[in-house]
Amino acid sequence: MSTRSDDSPRERILATATRLFAERGYDATSTRAIGDAVGLNIATVAYHVGAKPELYREVMRRAHLAQREVVTAAVRRLHACGPSPEETRAALLAFVDAYLSFCLGHPEVPALWMRRWLAEGADLADIETEFAGPLVAEVAAAVREVLDRAGLGAGVDVEMLVFTIVWTSHSFGQAGVIDPAGRRLGPLDLPVLDRFRRHLHTVVNGVLDQQP
Repeated sequence: MSTRSDDSPRERILATATRLFAERGYDATSTRAIGDAVGLNIATVAYHVGAKPELYREVMRRAHLAQREVVTAAVRRLHACGPSPEETRAALLAFVDAYLSFCLGHPEVPALWMRRWLAEGADLADIETEFAGPLVAEVAAAVREVLDRAGLGAGVDVEMLVFTIVWTSHSFGQAGVIDPAGRRLGPLDLPVLDRFRRHLHTVVNGVLDQQP
């Protein structure tokens, strides 16, 4: 993932680092491995992007910005929906679909965050403080506002609902499902993708319908 189209050494380093951090995790990816993959020595990598922690922070910052761009646009559409319960419910499901589509279109972003769920780069906790925490709180507040406006989900733990959408979307995009024959079926299998999307909608609707 890259937010720029140039082919400068810095951009090539960041693109390669994103791929390797997503595939191997922070702890198992050395600066030397990144340099070797780009065709540059360690000193040149450090000159363009700094040491490994700074490089990783920049990779996660870019992943966050890509995620935030899509989420912010989806939140705007959610706020703009009509006030009725039906319109609000449909808008929330559209929000879910937009986030799922982002995860499937940018699989490196869920992979990077799932690596962090496994305590990769645990000494860099400021990444959650600066990026993940504020975005989740922002989305939860927006969802709570539109639900209250429509008189929906009075007893819903909105923050946990947001996390549920994130967990399931990330996990499905990365791992898919296992069929009875033991085959792994992922989002490229359109019937499986449609089945997962409908199930995610069912989960969200079930949460909205729960009583306080």
